[in-house]
Amino acid sequence: MSVSQALVAGPSLGPAPAARRPLDERLVHLTALLVVGLAPVEGYLLDLGGQLAKVPTVLFVLAWAASRVRQRSRPRLHGVHVLVAALAAVVLVSTAVHLREPYAVEYAIRWLPFLALAALLVDVAGRDVPVRHLLAAAVVGACAAGFGAVYSVLVLGEARASGPLEDPNDLACVLVAALPLLVALTPGPGARRLPAVARGTLLLLAAAVLVVGAGITFSRGGGFAAAAAVAVLLARRAVPARAIGGVLALVAVGAGMLLLVAPAQLDRALDEKAYIAGTNIDTRELRWQAAARMLAGDPLLGVGPGGFRSEYAEASHVAELVEQTPVAHSMYLEVGAELGLPGLLLFLGVVASGFVASERALRLGADRRVVAAVQASLVAVVVASIFLSEQYYLPLWSLVAVACGLELSQRQQGRARGRSR
Repeated sequence: MSVSQALVAGPSLGPAPAARRPLDERLVHLTALLVVGLAPVEGYLLDLGGQLAKVPTVLFVLAWAASRVRQRSRPRLHGVHVLVAALAAVVLVSTAVHLREPYAVEYAIRWLPFLALAALLVDVAGRDVPVRHLLAAAVVGACAAGFGAVYSVLVLGEARASGPLEDPNDLACVLVAALPLLVALTPGPGARRLPAVARGTLLLLAAAVLVVGAGITFSRGGGFAAAAAVAVLLARRAVPARAIGGVLALVAVGAGMLLLVAPAQLDRALDEKAYIAGTNIDTRELRWQAAARMLAGDPLLGVGPGGFRSEYAEASHVAELVEQTPVAHSMYLEVGAELGLPGLLLFLGVVASGFVASERALRLGADRRVVAAVQASLVAVVVASIFLSEQYYLPLWSLVAVACGLELSQRQQGRARGRSR
């Protein structure tokens, strides 16, 4: 049994077991898990080879296309596909209008694969891959990134953990977003289970790695995101308060161990974070103001993909001498500045579709814990993205896709039950 299968040994939320399915469908299953699971450690793949990070996506697209051709079936469509297609059109039009901008093509090429992956993942989550398997892959990948975070601090001597990602804040978002997904991986009544001790140890270890890894990034945005995710889980009664207390105990134990193992590094990290925190407040205010000016100046198509970087110096009146081509450090303002108001509204519509679809799936009979976990994780990303540019990271898109795919799967199961009567 694989790691992901062990974690997700619970009620089925998808198709029949892979052993009884054709090869092309099993390849879709495997490559979808690779895409989701390797996304958190993409930085390591880039270090090994510039094109290596693209291999899982290429294999997934080929497997998906081969499977649909063999089955002679169309993708299962969801309302979010319309929004994704419209957003892709806005990206292309804005790129064409701002083609001479230095970053336009580069950033359009970053946008389009995420949109395509989201569209395909909705389809496979709706029919090919059980949702719990995708969530387990995300957790396994995030845990690998969490180990990388610890290694970067304790072995490489970094003041703030970065692991496979260059920015500690982005790493914190990935780790915090994976933490609520553990709720979905606890098996329900009557499910095949690992022995209680082994199951509890696996989940506890995963939680410890994610919590400690996120903690040593010293990211305030990650802290806000974690608090928001916990609030959702408690509000949906998906996790008992004592479990939250256990996680807080993990935080205390991790902090105590770090203080004992590397006190000098901890002091240096806290000093560095205190210095950076004051600077960040000022620079982010400047960047947010510049993004707002860009959106007001061209509300229809914005300044083009990547245009915030090329236009920042002028829009901010050269407010930063050290950094003149930064990111906005706010997903919403950056998307609005670069794609205009229509692009921003479509983008927000895609994100909102994840919440709407998960609620519909719950009404159709989806496991409450799975729905709450996906919603809490998506809330964590949404909150962290107030301070970060997370549109270029897969968790946002995969969570929306999983939520919409879950609704499609529940609708199909409902139709199947209706025909069987």
